[in-house]
Amino acid sequence: MPQPHARELDTAPVLALTVRQPWASAIAYATKRIENRSWPTDHRGLVLIHAGRTTDPNAKDAPLARPFLRRPFPKGAIVAVARLEGCHEDDGYCTLWSGRSPWHWRLSTVVPLAEPLPWPGARGLWSPPPGLLASPLLADALEAARA
Repeated sequence: MPQPHARELDTAPVLALTVRQPWASAIAYATKRIENRSWPTDHRGLVLIHAGRTTDPNAKDAPLARPFLRRPFPKGAIVAVARLEGCHEDDGYCTLWSGRSPWHWRLSTVVPLAEPLPWPGARGLWSPPPGLLASPLLADALEAARA
């Protein structure tokens, strides 16, 4: 699949993705740059990373998740802004964070928010309302992710 130009990424609508914990924190505060999904996406551009209210029950068996399970992490809140740069089928192993799911979403330029922004999430890629996108807590992260 051809890679989008930076200008296309910047003009695409900002969407949001709810991710179970501890994976949302691993994206926001660590090196997780692959989000494992059962479905592909054509979206390229900025994505708000929303920490879901539930914890993935399989995380306790994942060595990379253990540091996040030992401390409290945000739930029900936007925790970061990232660029979604690509989506490819599971190729067996593209990073340490790759799971055995059919699709790997490639993230880059992850910018954690200064503090989590409480907000209800949704399933799938969802469109944040203008009131959320206008939040001062998001302004710096959105600007940094666009840079």
